[in-house]
Amino acid sequence: MSHAIARTARAVRALRTATSTSSSRILPTHTLRNLHYTKALLNGKHALLPVFVGPRRCFTATHIRADPAIASFSEDERPDLYYHLFEPPTSVYSDIPVYALSFLSKPPANVQSATVIGWLPASADGSSDEAGLNDFVENARFREVLHEAIQSALKDGVDEIQKNGAIQTLQGWMHIHGKLSSGSSTPHNRNIPALGRIGDPDDIIASVRVEEGMIMPETYQPMPSYRFCTSDGVIQLTEGLAQRLREVLEARAAEEDSQAN
Repeated sequence: MSHAIARTARAVRALRTATSTSSSRILPTHTLRNLHYTKALLNGKHALLPVFVGPRRCFTATHIRADPAIASFSEDERPDLYYHLFEPPTSVYSDIPVYALSFLSKPPANVQSATVIGWLPASADGSSDEAGLNDFVENARFREVLHEAIQSALKDGVDEIQKNGAIQTLQGWMHIHGKLSSGSSTPHNRNIPALGRIGDPDDIIASVRVEEGMIMPETYQPMPSYRFCTSDGVIQLTEGLAQRLREVLEARAAEEDSQAN
């Protein structure tokens, strides 16, 4: 392990030396591997960024050359997640640039858009090379859209995983969980608890009543303690819920664009 850390440290120092005239930007990484080269799609080009990640996922600061054309990017491990750069001043930070995280590739109409999951500072402060979970700021407006989309999807029965979960539950309350990033060979739910156990409140999006194996969408109850970003990464929904969320977000973005014009 020490050899891997040393190799990564040398690679990072070399990258910083080569870009000593550049500005500092925080680029996200969501891997649990100890040694990883994060490939970010920047302005249509892939950039390999060597990082070392401990037992908790984090956002790692790396120096890249300042380029005003680089305003949005996604990454290979989470191509559904986009980082849109907003320069200061903004209503989030008055003196530093900020990344607005979104499931939409098109930049939001404004930094406070309801389509934004949350915000991450885009400049290192000099005291640390990492931006952790405490630096991520959730967007309360996105939470409202999230629950609207999930309840709608459950009502229309568009997610097979949730329908199968209801069949297995048969009777009682069923918890809605997010899905862990599919970087592993077998995607699985985020910290799904053992059968008969209740999961961590941070990982339960909502609960819904099940009667005779059928979901009762009118009983949908959001979990206030659910966190968009934990040590397991940024929120990722099961396929049917994710598709409905994208549809709702696109409709909300269109409304915001028309209001801005």
